[in-house]
Amino acid sequence: MADQRPPHLAADELTTVHDLLQFQRESLVRKVDGVSENDARQSPVQSGTSLLWLMNHIARAERGWIIRRFAGLEDSEPDVAIGTADTLPAAVEFYRQTWREVDDIVARAPGLDERARRMESDRPPVNLRWILMHLLEETARHAGHADILRELLDGSTGR
Repeated sequence: MADQRPPHLAADELTTVHDLLQFQRESLVRKVDGVSENDARQSPVQSGTSLLWLMNHIARAERGWIIRRFAGLEDSEPDVAIGTADTLPAAVEFYRQTWREVDDIVARAPGLDERARRMESDRPPVNLRWILMHLLEETARHAGHADILRELLDGSTGR
């Protein structure tokens, strides 16, 4: 897989965060390109983490933080447990659909200072800025996990 570098840009805060998040999203998807269904389910690490699990997890994270918490909408989150009917292409498509839905909600938000509508009662409120930064760091962290898993599975490296 060819190594790609994140975008360098001088833009407003929302554009900068979005473009870096989108780079990490696409990087994670590139990690699973060409992976067999069998390999996508394999976990070469003791935690049990697999590429298919990561793809489901990160889609669930974006849906939970933006659709459910920030927008306050009802959303049926996918079960993070991997079933026999789950496939890598379906997980990738679900993730892509999720980021389109998330980006639409973010584009309609009044601004980055807008607070989440629904939070757990034991947690302080957060704004859209915090949520997007959190999703950026979580997506980048999991893209790094996918780097390691892919290298362990078939030796492939690159962003």
